[in-house]
This record gives sequence, C-alpha cells and structure tokens, in this order.
Amino acid sequence: MATKPPSNRSIFEEVGTAPVAGQANLGGVISGAGTGARRGIRVWLAVLFLLVATMIAVGGMTRLTDSGLSITEWRPITGAIPPLNAADWQEEFTKYQAIPEFQLQNSQMTLDEFKTIFWWEWGHRQFGRVIGLVWALGFVGFLAARQIPRGWTGRLLALGALGGLQGAIGWWMVSSGLTGDMVDVKSYRLATHLGLAFIILGLIAHYIFELSRSEVDLIAARRAGEGKLARMSTGLMHFAFLQILLGALVAGIDAGRAFPTWPDMNGQFFPADAFYVVDSAGNPLPIWHAFFENPGLVQFMHRMSGYLLAVFAVVVWLRARKSAYGATRRAFHAVLALLALQIFIGIYTALTAAQVHVAITHQVTAVILWVAIIRARHLAGAPIAGSLREGTL
Repeated sequence: MATKPPSNRSIFEEVGTAPVAGQANLGGVISGAGTGARRGIRVWLAVLFLLVATMIAVGGMTRLTDSGLSITEWRPITGAIPPLNAADWQEEFTKYQAIPEFQLQNSQMTLDEFKTIFWWEWGHRQFGRVIGLVWALGFVGFLAARQIPRGWTGRLLALGALGGLQGAIGWWMVSSGLTGDMVDVKSYRLATHLGLAFIILGLIAHYIFELSRSEVDLIAARRAGEGKLARMSTGLMHFAFLQILLGALVAGIDAGRAFPTWPDMNGQFFPADAFYVVDSAGNPLPIWHAFFENPGLVQFMHRMSGYLLAVFAVVVWLRARKSAYGATRRAFHAVLALLALQIFIGIYTALTAAQVHVAITHQVTAVILWVAIIRARHLAGAPIAGSLREGTL
C-alpha cells in the first residue's frame, strides 16, 4: 500500500508550532488557554505593583510629616470612613491628644493642623484597603475562571497573605507609639514594616518578569543562565535590602536630620557618644539599644553600608560586562547608574537635613533601584538571547 508523501511545509513556518509526538506541551502547562490568562494575570500584577509602589511613597510621606500616630485605633473595616462632621473630628482629635506624641511634642497643635496629619495617615491606610481589594478581586476572579497557571496559585495566594500580614505589622508598629513616653514608633518596627513592603513589591516584580515569558522560553533560558553572575546579583539584592532596612532605622528616629554634613559627621568620622542611649528617666540603656536608637550610630551604619554596597555593585557590574547577552549587560548598566544617582540623592538628603521633598525622592529612587536589581538578577539567571539581525546581541 502506497504511503501518502508528507505535505510540503513553508520555509516561513515557525519551528515548533505543532507538537511533536511524545513531547510534553510545556507551553500548555503554564497557560493552556493560557496565553490570555498569563497576560491577564500580568496586567493584574502590574496594577498591584503600581499600587504598592505608591503605598511605599505615601508611607514615606506619612513618616516624614509625623502623621503616623494621628489615628490611634485599628479598625480595618469601619476605619475606611473618615470623620464626616465637626463632632467626629473633635472625637478623633481628643483621642490623639491622649497619646504621648501630642502631650510631649505637639501640645500646641490646632484642630486644623491635626486634620492635615490625619489625612496622610488615613490615605496611607486607605491605600492598604484598596490593594487588598484589588488582590482579592483578581485572585478570586482568576481562580473561579480556572485561569491561574499551574504552580502559580500558591504564589499568588501568598501575596495576599503577605498583604494581610503587612496590615497587622502596620498596627504593631503604630501601637508602639501610643503609650509610654514614645513620640514616634519604634524604629525596628518601622524597618520591619518597610522591609515587608519591599519584599512584596519585589515578589510582584519578579512574578511579572517571569510571566512576561513563556514557560518554554524560561526553561531554555535557565539552562543558558550565568550561574556566577546570578549568585552575585542575589548577594547584591540582599545587600540592597539590608541598606533599605538601615534607611528605615534612620527615618524611624529622624537620624537623617542630626548630621547635615558630608563626608564627615559634624566634623568627625565616627560620631561622638555613638553607643550612648538613655531611657526617659535618664538611665543608660544596654549598648544594643544604640544600634536602633542612637542617631549617630544608626546614620553611621547607613553611610558605611552604602559605601560597601557601592563597591560590591561595581564588582558585580564588572562581572556583568563580560556577559554574552546584551539585555543582561544593559540591565546591570542601569543598576549601576541608578545606584550612583541614589548615592548622590542620599548625600544631598543628609546635607539638607532630610527635607521632605528630598527625603521622599531618596525613598522613591530606592524603589526604582530595588526593582532594577531584581530585573538584572532575573536576566542573569534566565538571559534573553539577542538577535544579530536586530542588533540586540
């Protein structure tokens, strides 16, 4: 019996468009009807990313304007409704007048002045509620439609869990400034709150980068990954995260306003009385308190860590210059440029005694740099092959 000869294939037919017998359809694993779901989830995550980035900026302004203690209760549901009349405003102001920040620092504050700081904190909390709602609507919607790619349900659910934890940590932070003799929140709690925000933002960015490429492409790219550069960029990411935490400690005790000089610290390399901290009664506290509560020591650590981070970033960049992939090289060029900009802004922040607009620029640039590092790390581990024809090698 004669066999039918195979039909001629066009030379323009893309290789791999038809599945080969016995070969796993890896593309369908992640996106069965999947291309749409993958794209839709990426858009949803991009919205969450923008909201979280804005939340970090609003949180920074809330801290810089000393607004974080203006709302003295944690009401996740009913707290979304602001004061609606004069009696409501007076009730909120009376609650604020009962805490140490008002009694020890803002005793001359008027109701109108209180309204300004109240709106910053209310807006900060409101953003948290919006983020939670956007996550819940997206997650439940994709889950109900069975459009979440295989292996991604747990990761997307974890984002919501981290968001809920962030709300609880936010109240844990605020509560530290409502009693005793504290006029601000505890700096290590602020660092925990900000650190988790950067973790959530970093995870969202990482997921977007992964979902921007097909699973088949990622598998092939990871085989071509540059292991040493990926490990070095992972170290850079962790180092940058440490610097972010130290920056939060600086903000938590207003250490950025204590030493408006550079490269020295009020004429000294190492600040005087760096390990000296006392309680409200004037009694010296154990030395470990200084690492969180002494403005000189905290800012010194932030500065020294910044210098070391810059040196390590240059080492990583020198290694990245040897990458065979143009996209990877360009990603690390961007990291180094952003880090240089961030150092300049950080110095200017110190010289201006952390003026609000300069300090918030410093924090926003930290967000951009953080995402750039995560992107460079992603490309080191899963490089994008360039094209000689398109000039992208």
